Amino acid sequence: MKNEYKPKIGLALGAGSARGWAHIGVIRALQEAGVEPDIVCGTSIGSLVGASYAAGELDELETWVKSLTWKTVVGLLDFSITAGLIKGMRLIDFFRSNFSDADIEELLIPFGAVATELATGREIWLREGKVLDAVRASIALPGLFTPVLREGRVIVDGALVNPVPVSLARAMGADIVIAVDLSSDLMGRRLRKPAPDVTPGKIASHLSTMMAKLQIGGKEKKAESKAAHSIPSMLDVMATSINIMQERITRSRLAGEPADVMIRPHLGQMALMDFHHATPAINEGKRAAEQAIPQLLHVLGGGDPRTDVQ
Repeated sequence: MKNEYKPKIGLALGAGSARGWAHIGVIRALQEAGVEPDIVCGTSIGSLVGASYAAGELDELETWVKSLTWKTVVGLLDFSITAGLIKGMRLIDFFRSNFSDADIEELLIPFGAVATELATGREIWLREGKVLDAVRASIALPGLFTPVLREGRVIVDGALVNPVPVSLARAMGADIVIAVDLSSDLMGRRLRKPAPDVTPGKIASHLSTMMAKLQIGGKEKKAESKAAHSIPSMLDVMATSINIMQERITRSRLAGEPADVMIRPHLGQMALMDFHHATPAINEGKRAAEQAIPQLLHVLGGGDPRTDVQ
């Protein structure tokens, strides 16, 4: 019997905050097509979904995210005014209590996460240690989540340097990389009408309200003029700036490190903190992945992975 080399498939899940729930739909579509990645890596929210999949807990994650309301999301946010708006400990403690926190080396599928060293801007590949420690470092979006101290270094979100970690998947041995880019539909979001089942910005508005109640420098915040109402809130400005940064960096990195198959869900109407809109994100991720399946089968050599070959 002739032994044929089976190429290793890598899945690179990109950054995108709440839009990252689309990764669940992407994985579901791949599973239905019989495509099982041999390697999984992620940046930011992609690291969270990727770690859950690599640990065999995607079902539990999907059930949980679909149950989220904006009030439950806000309840997981420990508000802060230090190095970020959110400490992130309450969220990580929740995951440690409800999901397994194994060592990365013990996961069912080889896994890696991307983070950034703040002092140098160096890209960090997290491939050992506790899973949730790696995820917490990878999701430390500057200005939103407080940075993480890891081995004496200050670590922040990997989206600053590598929003779609194709390079990490290659380095981990992937022959064929399927990449999910969540930034292709971001620019001009405020100029388009939101999807019927998405109400952008509710959590961001809540955070803005909490911030408005704070005393900055010991002084009460003065009432804003009517003209100021046309200016976006601080969180809106921050979110849009992050979108611009992520879209530009993604375009640059993918030009030099192209994936074999690109999946680009259209979720431009989802706001940065719309974690309570998981269902439309998952559905869109599944739709986008299903469209890419024929291309993937072609890249794999024209065969159909749903057909068992003895």
